[in-house]
Amino acid sequence: MVGPALADETAAWTALRQDGHVALMRHAEAPGGAGDPPGFRLDDCSTQRNLSAKGRADAQAIGKKLRAKGVAVARLLSSPWCRCVDTARLMDLGPVEIEPTFANAFVLAEQRTALTAGAKAIVTGWKGPETLLIVTHGANIQALTGSNPASGEIVVAAVAPDRTIREIGRIPVPQP
Repeated sequence: MVGPALADETAAWTALRQDGHVALMRHAEAPGGAGDPPGFRLDDCSTQRNLSAKGRADAQAIGKKLRAKGVAVARLLSSPWCRCVDTARLMDLGPVEIEPTFANAFVLAEQRTALTAGAKAIVTGWKGPETLLIVTHGANIQALTGSNPASGEIVVAAVAPDRTIREIGRIPVPQP
């Protein structure tokens, strides 16, 4: 018998090998809790929470596993936060496009409604071909799907006929 977590992961991998699905990934491990230090600036990574050595290694491992599983990524979008951009680049899956609507909805709480609406428009508008991979923050993924992924975890989703975003399954960070 297959446990629910394994079944969800299997369903997620199956979906990612089909056109039109969206992979919402929380950035890899960046120590320091939620948010960023006071006075952080988006144009200066030294003022933000950044990936740990484990986070950098995890991002590379995730990219390697996606390639090994035959996942074709048509577009790779990232929040402008350095930890997201670094995660996306370290996966080495193609060009990274910075998409401001996936900015940190936890830090920019006053913009959360607008950010979520913009993100939902991008996700529900995706028809493929292949997969749309988005590297963003836990709060953003939770606002879109109701799921709160761990660092580096991928929530694989599909758009239902009523334009809601439906979680298919999750892909955890590969374990060594």
